[in-house]
Amino acid sequence: MEKINLGTNISPIPMPVTIIGTKIDEKPNFMTLAWVTRVNMKPTMWGITMNKRHYTAIGIKQNNSFSINIPKAELIKETDFCGIISGRKHDKSSLFDIFYGELKNAPMITECPVNIECKLFQTVELPTHYFFIGEIVNVYSEAKFVTQDKLDAKKIDPLILSMPQNKYWSLGDQLGDAWRIGRELKEKME
Repeated sequence: MEKINLGTNISPIPMPVTIIGTKIDEKPNFMTLAWVTRVNMKPTMWGITMNKRHYTAIGIKQNNSFSINIPKAELIKETDFCGIISGRKHDKSSLFDIFYGELKNAPMITECPVNIECKLFQTVELPTHYFFIGEIVNVYSEAKFVTQDKLDAKKIDPLILSMPQNKYWSLGDQLGDAWRIGRELKEKME
């Protein structure tokens, strides 16, 4: 099997689609973002990466806080809209019921199954983007999205993005238990 060179424009496959919330000049603002990852265990921190030109970056820097909202697949139109229209021109907050947690400057979306409230820990300036690292202050959800005291991905039904195709997907079937399914191979090697 021969491998072909695809260049460097690659993203993790798949990526979770989120809606980032912050306040800009005391007004809530939201932006769709898929460049999200967990970066630290204790304290728990997540990182988000966005182009320096994005309006949302102003709010994160103004308030030292942001939210990461995980939309369900049925919010696909609202989520996509938040990624194609700038908060500089349109108030996207009217699309959602909004609530605030402990930080008061990280607006969260009630319709999203998971809301992660973050205080800014560090900003890494890259050539074209900011990498904002946020320490999680609180995570909010509803009992209907939880199984055995843990968030249930199937119940959340998150949106997933593939790039560079720029296509939305929904979560597929569970294939196995992480850190268990490979034990058979581990035992063969020991």
